[in-house]
Amino acid sequence: MDFTVVGLRVLREVAERGTFTAAAHALGYTQSAISRQVAGLEQATGVRLFDRYPGGVRLTTAGRALLPHAVTALDALDAADRELSGAEDDTGQVRLGFFPAVGSVLVARALTTLGRQCPRIQVTTREGTTPSLLRALRAGVLDVALLSSRPPHRSPDADDPPLHAEPLLEDRLVLAVPVSGRFADRASVTAQHIAGETWIASPSSTDEPLLGIWPGLPGRPRVHHATRDWLTKLHLVAAGVGITTVPSMLLSAIPPGVRLVTIDDLPEERRRVSLVRLPGPTTPSTDALVHALRRHAADLAE
Repeated sequence: MDFTVVGLRVLREVAERGTFTAAAHALGYTQSAISRQVAGLEQATGVRLFDRYPGGVRLTTAGRALLPHAVTALDALDAADRELSGAEDDTGQVRLGFFPAVGSVLVARALTTLGRQCPRIQVTTREGTTPSLLRALRAGVLDVALLSSRPPHRSPDADDPPLHAEPLLEDRLVLAVPVSGRFADRASVTAQHIAGETWIASPSSTDEPLLGIWPGLPGRPRVHHATRDWLTKLHLVAAGVGITTVPSMLLSAIPPGVRLVTIDDLPEERRRVSLVRLPGPTTPSTDALVHALRRHAADLAE
């Protein structure tokens, strides 16, 4: 089979991004150029590599089989380029993905510890939604990812080979409310207390549902503010313009003007933070990062 380096890079990028348009933007190509490269790969292999569907593409079984070989080949070429150019060895690099809520607490603390104990290890991070982080893992552009799940905690995806998922932390959702006003003296509330309140939520998308509203809340919530940034959400709560749900592990990052309360008459909502990676051996640098993440996850769980 006759592969080109450009074709393999396009395969990896489309697999990671989930759309031809996003891959074209990342690589600086036109969408038609991406389509031509994919068509050339499919002609060379004699099989369809992507299934098209409204809103994006997914790797076929053949595409999933080809992807790890493409990643291995591209990594080898990148290593050869670094060696020929005299660049320093980068085997101490680790690529970590995470969902937004853990960035300011678990990730930041783990990187502080790792930087103090293993200063030669270089960690690059990427925040993203669960689907985007899973695509990045499968495409070989992330080494490990922190993902959130709700019971019954099924496998993150159904692709092969199955991902290795290690639970790090069990957390629960709580309600972030202003310190003043009608919630000032309450340690907990009921569904009736928050009926009709204005909510602050993350924008919904095909990747992720609307986040920030208490799951299963009766009635139709009023969402007046939408932002993905947790700090913005919490400062909007402090400003008294709405309420939102947050993981309880964010307690140490709560700004002045915000209190965390529980809801008495609705089922408790628990979330698990897991460290997810592809199966197989890991590098010493990855092991060092994982050790730091485990340590601080245990601290947050206390």
